[in-house]
Amino acid sequence: MSASPYSPSRPRRLIVVVGTATEIGKTWVASRLLRELRAEGFSVAARKPAQSFSPDDSATDAHHLSNATGEEVTDVCPRHRWFPIPMAPPMAADALGRAPFTIAELAAEISWPLPAPDIAMVECAGGVRSPHAVDGDAISLIEELQPDLVLLVADAGLGTINSVRLSLEAIDRGSHVATPIVVLNRFDPAEDLHRRNRDWLEAHLDVDVLSSVPAVLNRLRPGENPHFSDLSAR
Repeated sequence: MSASPYSPSRPRRLIVVVGTATEIGKTWVASRLLRELRAEGFSVAARKPAQSFSPDDSATDAHHLSNATGEEVTDVCPRHRWFPIPMAPPMAADALGRAPFTIAELAAEISWPLPAPDIAMVECAGGVRSPHAVDGDAISLIEELQPDLVLLVADAGLGTINSVRLSLEAIDRGSHVATPIVVLNRFDPAEDLHRRNRDWLEAHLDVDVLSSVPAVLNRLRPGENPHFSDLSAR
């Protein structure tokens, strides 16, 4: 019998991508980062433990992530965790008559390519406190996975200061990981509100607040972030 090409062993660096809300652009940010890192020679992988979506969607989050990493879409999200109804995954499962599942079960289903990828991302569903299973939310999944880094994706516009602060408080109370990085998605430097939101967050929060994918990439490259200082492209 040949050895399995997948393993539960940990990637060299594990990043969890969370959002301040649903439809905030987590998948776009994660896919863009993974695509760029892959182009630079890093081995990458992505996982979406569970996904819910409209049955009219032509492509799911798992499709976008698999396109970025080159993996099979069912490796990114196992088929039995696809829920074609736009609700939080455990609610969607219940509405579809599927069996309930736990955070531990979702985490146990995550497996990685062999050899272990340089950088892997796990994208959560919805916002930080959105239910992910019958017994927990994104914070619970972060606690289970203990990633090296958390990326908190937020909108750049009206209301983002409140949503970022509340999300960071939830992450800080519920997990024991490195300080998150805030990513302001859809940031337009020509928009006065966007600039003022970024400046306020930078001045009042003890976290990095980045407003472009290239800026995030710079923090993920060797030498820029202590969690990635020993990582070099192969």
